[in-house]
Amino acid sequence: MSGELIIRAARRGDYDQWLPLWDGYNAFYGRSGPTALAPEITATTWRRFFDAYEPVHALVAESDGRLLGLTHYLFHRSTTAIAPLCYLQDLFTSEAARGKGVGRALINGVYDAARMAGSPRVYWQTHETNVVAQELYDKVAERSGFIVYRKAI
Repeated sequence: MSGELIIRAARRGDYDQWLPLWDGYNAFYGRSGPTALAPEITATTWRRFFDAYEPVHALVAESDGRLLGLTHYLFHRSTTAIAPLCYLQDLFTSEAARGKGVGRALINGVYDAARMAGSPRVYWQTHETNVVAQELYDKVAERSGFIVYRKAI
């Protein structure tokens, strides 16, 4: 990363650079090969970023015309707040960008978007084995103490 780091909303023309980052993110969480997301999920996810009726958004980190990272976030209602909460759903940087402030800059970009939307809180989850990311997360947010339960139906 030699040039200025820019955090900005994803553009339709970013797809060819966004896709390898998205694939890398999914592979990190075991979604590759036989367990890969169906192509229609990726296509629908991409389309949602550009649909004004969808609460799903994408930011990318760019330097010298190259995308180095991505984050996706969404706004949703809650029973504990009037304004919508912001859920940071995905965060990923290329291997070459790690440890250079790209992840922190993307998180700060989500914080800025949440502030502009009047959201009182940004939150996210990560896998307990993702200790490298947790080193950053512990510096930019506080652990909630909540444990996530889920069941496929």
